[in-house]
Amino acid sequence: MSEWTPDRAFTAEALTGMGNEPTYAGALSFMRRRYSRDLEGVDVAVSGVPLDLATTNRPGARFGPAGVRAASAQLSWPGGYWPFDFDPFGYLKVIDYGDCAFDHGTPDKIPEIIEAHATTILDAGVSMLTLGGDHFITYPLLRAHHAVHGPLSLIHFDAHSDTWREDDKRIDHGSMFFHAAQEGLVAPERSVQIGIRTGNHETHGFNILHADWVHENSAAATIAEVKRVVGDRKAYVTFDIDCLDPSFAPGTGTPVCGGLSTHQALAILRGLGELDLVAMDVVEVAPAYDSADITSLAAATLGLHYLCLLAAKRR
Repeated sequence: MSEWTPDRAFTAEALTGMGNEPTYAGALSFMRRRYSRDLEGVDVAVSGVPLDLATTNRPGARFGPAGVRAASAQLSWPGGYWPFDFDPFGYLKVIDYGDCAFDHGTPDKIPEIIEAHATTILDAGVSMLTLGGDHFITYPLLRAHHAVHGPLSLIHFDAHSDTWREDDKRIDHGSMFFHAAQEGLVAPERSVQIGIRTGNHETHGFNILHADWVHENSAAATIAEVKRVVGDRKAYVTFDIDCLDPSFAPGTGTPVCGGLSTHQALAILRGLGELDLVAMDVVEVAPAYDSADITSLAAATLGLHYLCLLAAKRR
């Protein structure tokens, strides 16, 4: 084995490769990637948006980015990651960009701050993996990505549709995709919502694969339907951790029984590698309600799988 190195988040000299470091100690960046605001030569910037002011039930998702980073440490052994047979960081230059900073006392300014945070990264030609935070953060992130890519297909894993109609544009994690569709940030007819198991009589044109449909038709059928709907369009993946059943992800603000298993979700995500994925976020992890960090670990593993999908295209 290679020489053990301490605190690689701060001391790593290269953007590629994985060294040896105790998984239970050291500075906690996502997957032990270097903390940096230098975007030169970077492929993907992982960043956190610790917002939970838009929650309607239990708060605590502001601690999500820290919880997911901590859980990712135990995934950061060098070598391949099952079921991928390669080290994604041998092909992909990834940094931890740290968190988006804002004043919680001026909530009306937060959406534009998040959008500017993302714009800085995208303008450097770097793609994003974002850790939430409540699900509202996806809305300003979509605005920034739309400015680069135009209308996107949204691949949305969730227990809730988050498309509740409202007259005012509130900072709320249950209505932002209604606004995203109304503004043309996403193309609902070429977007898919997966795992939904709460009521909303308005679809606003989104294709919905309810949790029961996924259970009854398999991960393979879900992958095929997502590919059919999205086609060759650029797609943004947003994963609300409450898409998972509370038995797999209790650490979230609005858990709903009957959801996907971690195995199902990972299998579906792995099957989307052929699509033109431009970014991903994983949101609504609230560590205070977690048990043995299983929710944070699920979120970290989803993020790692996404990076493996990007790296696979560079092999």
